[in-house]
Amino acid sequence: MYRNLTNDEIAMLKAQACSAADWSEIQVAEGFSAEYVRSVRFSGKIRLGAFTREIELPGGMKKHTGLYHATLHNVIIGDECCIENVKNYIANYTIGSRCYIENVDIILTDSLTSFGNGVEASVLNETGGREVVSFDRLTAQTAYIMALYRHRPELISKLRELINRYVQSVSSTMGHIGNDVTIVDAGYIKNVKIGDCCKIEGASRLKNGSLNSNADAPVHIGVGVIGDDFIVCSGSSVEDGVTFSRCFVGQACHLGHNYSASDSLFFSNCQGENGEACAIFAGPFTVTHHKSTLLIAGMFSFMNAGSGSNQSNHMYKLGPMHQGIMERGAKTTSDSYILWPAKVGAFSLVMGRHVSHQDTSNLPFSYLIENHGTSFIMPGANLKSVGTIRDAKKWPQRDGRKDPDKLDMINYNLLSPYTVNKMLQAVQILKDLQATAGPNSETYTYQSGVIKRSSLLKGFKYYGLAIDKFLGNSLISRIMQSSFSNLEELRKALCPESSTGLHHWVDLSGLIAPRSAVEKLMDRIQSGEIESVDAITEGFAQIHRKYYDYEWTWAYRIINEYYGMDLSEATVEQLIGLIERWKSSVVELDKMIYDDARKEFSLTAMTSFGADGGEERRIADFEQVRGSSFESNSFVKSILNHIDIKSALATQVKEKLETIC
Repeated sequence: MYRNLTNDEIAMLKAQACSAADWSEIQVAEGFSAEYVRSVRFSGKIRLGAFTREIELPGGMKKHTGLYHATLHNVIIGDECCIENVKNYIANYTIGSRCYIENVDIILTDSLTSFGNGVEASVLNETGGREVVSFDRLTAQTAYIMALYRHRPELISKLRELINRYVQSVSSTMGHIGNDVTIVDAGYIKNVKIGDCCKIEGASRLKNGSLNSNADAPVHIGVGVIGDDFIVCSGSSVEDGVTFSRCFVGQACHLGHNYSASDSLFFSNCQGENGEACAIFAGPFTVTHHKSTLLIAGMFSFMNAGSGSNQSNHMYKLGPMHQGIMERGAKTTSDSYILWPAKVGAFSLVMGRHVSHQDTSNLPFSYLIENHGTSFIMPGANLKSVGTIRDAKKWPQRDGRKDPDKLDMINYNLLSPYTVNKMLQAVQILKDLQATAGPNSETYTYQSGVIKRSSLLKGFKYYGLAIDKFLGNSLISRIMQSSFSNLEELRKALCPESSTGLHHWVDLSGLIAPRSAVEKLMDRIQSGEIESVDAITEGFAQIHRKYYDYEWTWAYRIINEYYGMDLSEATVEQLIGLIERWKSSVVELDKMIYDDARKEFSLTAMTSFGADGGEERRIADFEQVRGSSFESNSFVKSILNHIDIKSALATQVKEKLETIC
């Protein structure tokens, strides 16, 4: 409820160096006191809250709420705000309660605006063709469809229609600053929507954007930031001289240390520091820290870019029209280079310079290493790497999303129908190479890369162990979740409840799903059955929730085909045999990882320790810094513990099965 100013209040305001184009246009809340409004110029429609208390600033400084030394035009201000030293003016804004705004240049909304919603980012292809439309509710999955499902133009058109509908719903001639917002020492802020509890400290320029902050997950914009045409989601921070334009920054992301980005999408838990991004699709957990690193025209997720990582998206012919995909978990070492177009398989490691347009998507968990200009492929080698397992464990632990409304669907599973199906294809590829070149050939050529005979044979072993592990995992989960008292009940319990998931699986930038389920959702969008962007997100969420049901449907079929058996007629002995095979694969893979971890404690790894002494001092220095022994390392102990846990689980499952013999 607001009221007009009294004559006494107007007189008091005038005495305190305030002025108004029309005092009748100013209304105030009950409890308003003119005492705390000084040196303020008013114009347009003004609504003021009550200013009744002191606020305490960092360092213990106290100030009374109120308005001091500012120019306000068409502004609504909530209760207990402190606005001071606005050098230019604030125009066309609704400001919530308990806000602190000091030493800013200008904050304005100058026309009908959508606050960064509807801005198109030209990802992957800089020349256009894969534009993704940014909006507050954009998810990695919706963006994936918009960027990569261009073979369905009617679908893309319908998506744009739904997004445009949302954009229109949030467009306004009035800007919004939420409750408990802090804006200090900022420069130019124009057409920016600012959510609750947001902090803007020292930003240089913010233009046409949304800061979707809330009390559960505040947004922080730091010193020297320049942002144009952007959306920053809850829990994210953009700090320390970052320059970004036409960018979407998802939940719990961090950009800092003079990072530069344009036409790029960063989804949940991405980090960008020091380097540069251009036209990238950064799926969840894409991380780049180094000054010399450029990510351009590529799609990434669960990725860590080594120092000096670089790509090139053109070959000096028709311009920057090429693109690359590094599937989930793929990483680059320092000074790596890839000439697009190229596609790197999931959880692979790229080292050196690669210019032959490799496609290793069907050889996941591989090393792609350059030696004297030749790209060598080591199939499956990353399955035995301690780094791979460490990464798989850290991602769910480092999910920084505090907002209960999580936008992106993220599946953290290292082994899934998506990766294991590629392993099955990889085994067939390696067999075909053997058959073509001969089993005794020293080298094999695949996708412009070279596979040594020793690497090929090891690939068979690594993939075989991983396939056994995944299928065993899925079988054991099904058995332990089922109730049965005889063999027929067990067979019935093992039978899948759905046919969805039988065949091809995809990774929609974090969401692992059957392609058929995704296609059904796309059909519903295209037909008009789905009528809002939030309904699309809920559709992806439903697929995500049913993952393990879909996984078992696929695993059931593969167990039958891969092991040459029929689970609908399986005996207890056959099932126990699969459990034993699973246990053996788990233990062997863990031992490989254990041996790989041991290298971190070798004498070679101690090089540079004990700088001023001999071997004894080197070992003592290493132990003080890295730990007293290899066996005492927490990660090493977790490997050994994992072997014990899985061995005990195997025994437990077998005992459950033996009860029906």
